Amino acid sequence: MDKQWYVIHTYSGYENKVKANLERRVESMNMEDKIFRILVPMEDEVEIKNGKRKVTKRKVFPGYVLVEMIMTDDSWYVVRNTPGVTGFVGPGTKPIPLQPGEMAYILKSMGLEDAKTRHDFELKQNVRVISGPFQDFIGIIEDIQPEKGKLKVLVSMFGRETPVELDFAQVEKLS
Repeated sequence: MDKQWYVIHTYSGYENKVKANLERRVESMNMEDKIFRILVPMEDEVEIKNGKRKVTKRKVFPGYVLVEMIMTDDSWYVVRNTPGVTGFVGPGTKPIPLQPGEMAYILKSMGLEDAKTRHDFELKQNVRVISGPFQDFIGIIEDIQPEKGKLKVLVSMFGRETPVELDFAQVEKLS
C-alpha cells in the first residue's frame, strides 16, 4: 500500500487542536509507520489598515485537515476517532485520496507563493495620498492591481488629471 493524502473534516476553528490531538494519538498508538504528515494549509495574507502592513496567517480550507497516511482499518480508526474529527471527505465510509497534482499544488502554494494582499478599495473611490511625492493630494482610483499591491490614482495637477501609481499603504480612503 502507498501512502496518500486524505482530507478529514473537523469542527471549524479547531483545525490546529485536531492536528495536535492526532499527532499525540499517532505517537501513543505507535502508528508512525502508517500516518506520516498532518497539515492545516495556511497562507500569508497582507492586510493594510491605516497605512500599516500586517501579515497574518489564514487557513486556506477552514474546517479541513490534510493527512498523509497508508489507509488501513487501524489507521482509519485512529484518525476517525480523534476528538474533533467529524469524518473523512468522500462518499459513504470509504475515504478518497487527493490526486497527486492537487496535493502538489497545495504544498507549493503553502511554501512558495507570495503573500496575497487584501484591500478594501473600490474603483472611482476618492482617496488621499498620505506619503511620497504626492502627499496630501486627493485623487480618484482608476485601477486596482491586488497582485502587486498597487493602485492607479488620477491626481489633479496643474489643472489636468494625471495618473499616478501608488502602493496600497500610500493612500487612505476619504470618508
